[in-house]
Amino acid sequence: MNLDQIIDSIYLLPEASKHVLKERIVEVNYPKKYLLLRADKVETNIYFIKKGIVRAFARQGAHEITFWFGKEGDTIISMKSYVDNQKGYENIELLEDCELYELKAAHLQKLFLEQIDLANWGRKFAEQELIKTEELFIARQFKTALERYKELLAEHSDIIQRVALGHIASYLGITQVSLSRIRAEIS
Repeated sequence: MNLDQIIDSIYLLPEASKHVLKERIVEVNYPKKYLLLRADKVETNIYFIKKGIVRAFARQGAHEITFWFGKEGDTIISMKSYVDNQKGYENIELLEDCELYELKAAHLQKLFLEQIDLANWGRKFAEQELIKTEELFIARQFKTALERYKELLAEHSDIIQRVALGHIASYLGITQVSLSRIRAEIS
């Protein structure tokens, strides 16, 4: 997904403001299995996925709990670092070789002070991230693993093809054996 599409999907900016924002963004590449963000660290960058897929996870004892997948067009951010300049709780692992757009949070914060259009873009960005978080929370609290799997199939079927079943099972909060049963039931 190209940078203009990603920026426009958040909020339509005047061309001059978009140009100023794009001047602060650089393209970076990282290999599969690279740990892009680390828990217990203040993260200073925001990433937009041009190509590839990632997962967010947290460690609970000896286990890794996957709670989010990101793919082309999605944003990778530690909201706790972005909003409060505090250590985040999530790790972000690249599940494929990834092409990313990188933006320093400090540059973005400075742009917010300089241009109201960019401040509005940032507000819309934060609102969209809040809605995504709310949807994940509600799904975890009120939907069964079967319902969440069907939703994943309906809305992000490519994730099923691109992500290891162990990560999908973790995301659904079930074992791989239970995931196999769900998949058999649907077939």
